Amino acid sequence: MLGMSTPKHPRLMPVSEESRVTPIELFFDLVFVFSLTQVTALMAADLTIHGLVRGLLVLALLWWCWVGYAWLGNVVRADEGVGRLAMFSAMGAMFVLALTVPEAFDDLPGGLTGPVIFALAYLSVRLLQLLIFWMAAGDDYELRGQLIRFAPSVFGSTALLLVASQLHGTAQTWIWVALVVVDYVGTILAGASGWRLNSAAHFAERHGLIIIIALGESIVAIGGGVARLPISAPIIAASLLGLAVAGCLWWTYFDIAALVAERVLRKAQGEERARMARDSYSYLHLPMIAGIVLLALGLKQVLEYVGDVSDHRLSDPLALLPLAAMYGGVALYLLAHVAFRYRNVRSWNVQRIVVAAALLTLIPAAAQIPALGALGVLAAVLIALIVYEVMRFSEIRERVRHEEEVAVSHLSGDGHTHAD
Repeated sequence: MLGMSTPKHPRLMPVSEESRVTPIELFFDLVFVFSLTQVTALMAADLTIHGLVRGLLVLALLWWCWVGYAWLGNVVRADEGVGRLAMFSAMGAMFVLALTVPEAFDDLPGGLTGPVIFALAYLSVRLLQLLIFWMAAGDDYELRGQLIRFAPSVFGSTALLLVASQLHGTAQTWIWVALVVVDYVGTILAGASGWRLNSAAHFAERHGLIIIIALGESIVAIGGGVARLPISAPIIAASLLGLAVAGCLWWTYFDIAALVAERVLRKAQGEERARMARDSYSYLHLPMIAGIVLLALGLKQVLEYVGDVSDHRLSDPLALLPLAAMYGGVALYLLAHVAFRYRNVRSWNVQRIVVAAALLTLIPAAAQIPALGALGVLAAVLIALIVYEVMRFSEIRERVRHEEEVAVSHLSGDGHTHAD
């Protein structure tokens, strides 16, 4: 059946429709989350617009590496035979890739050439994915054809990455923009007819778990910002507010949106399922992850402001760029949710659009109040959104959460009767 694939290699085990995420995939994801902390640190080291753009470009590249293994793990069992060896090998390459994030653009004195090592590690991660996919395809010529159409974007982006390693400044950044375009647009141009998505439940769960892991990284950023500072009431207040913000982001995804998306994906078949998975998860989860990383950057700065009284006073407002990253990151996350929902059920979530716009509008005002106050405003807005959705859509929310067959049938209207 189109959309299903059974690996022909005797040591590659196929994934069934009811398969769930395996422990080794979670292990791989922990390596990926280390790369997220590296991206946050990269942006924190260069708090300029150029620095933020570079950080987001690195994130886009790392995300595409992770996405490749989310698809591979939906065809080949990651905890059996060659699949297990492939995952451990990919972890090694991914870890080297994460280690070289600080040198992705500028080589540090001594040692190997950082940008070149970054490019070679990236190529290793992608080539290993293609190799195992090719072995798994066996006599599935549609999948092999898809891999052939997909391969030029892998080699093209790597070639541009190597070119970028020899450049500096703005020219280097533009080459990075080009290589990300090659990766993402190249995948669209390659189509989706040959891709196989054997388990909607596995695919949705894998992406839900990476959202949780990314939110965990934002909590790590809170703790990292005050790791060597004495505990104080402002630190406790800022930490709890930051946790509240992260909790609200968790709620917006897992309360309803994730449930509905998985059910819609499960009902789709063949090329329709592959396209939906590509658009909803591979593409639209990237701005969610980017929003969380930007939030983590802002939270890290807030904790430094309220904790390090030698450099800042409690009355000091947060600098404009980290404030914009914090508010803008949450707005980006919410807008990605809106697009996620529209792609799946063709309806708009008006209240989240309004809240995202409100957060962007509030940035100039928040720049005039203490950093802790700005974080408090952000938390209050998100809590108000959650309370509104729970109260306004209480009946349909309960039906979606507890009656699976009703869940999708009630998600085809004008957007005014939906809980997600």
